[in-house]
Amino acid sequence: MGKTILALTIATTLGILAGCSGNRELIKSMGTSRNQSVFQEIDENAPPAHGYADLRVYSSLKTHKPGIYSRNDIHGTQDYLLLLNIDGHALTLKGCMSEEGSEARAMGDPEEGDGIRYQFRKRLRVKGGVHRVFAALPADGLVAEGEVIIYEGENSSLTIEPVYGSVPGKQRPGRYGLTSFRDGIKSIRLLLNGKSI
Repeated sequence: MGKTILALTIATTLGILAGCSGNRELIKSMGTSRNQSVFQEIDENAPPAHGYADLRVYSSLKTHKPGIYSRNDIHGTQDYLLLLNIDGHALTLKGCMSEEGSEARAMGDPEEGDGIRYQFRKRLRVKGGVHRVFAALPADGLVAEGEVIIYEGENSSLTIEPVYGSVPGKQRPGRYGLTSFRDGIKSIRLLLNGKSI
């Protein structure tokens, strides 16, 4: 029994490590466009176009300030990027940065405290239909992907949402499962018009 548990633990650990290195390779390959005709970047005042739909891409997340862990850490700098790839058409987004020292808006607010807020925004025009969407935070090796249906003539919103790490240490009753941006972003999830994909 003990050998079985040890074997499962080792297999799980190796799977996680392989997933991390696999994500780096996936991010590298998805950062290069294999197709340039999937979407067009448009401004906010662009009129509707027949056969197409407008997709607003948005992400808001918070990281620690630069230089806290090392001089080479790009969190809190302009080099912290968001990668988007739709059907092989890649786009790298730079975030609008601001220093933020917010107090808790609610008990257990994961974004409470001093840090750097990033807001990534882009408006795209895509053909109506089924699309494979890939989003990544290359600095963290995080990837989310899914399939979306975009309806011709409609406006849709794609949100890339952070999932922060768990607060370490012993927690008081009623405060289990708290997360904080200070413990890093552990994963990202995609939402189309507010629904997980």
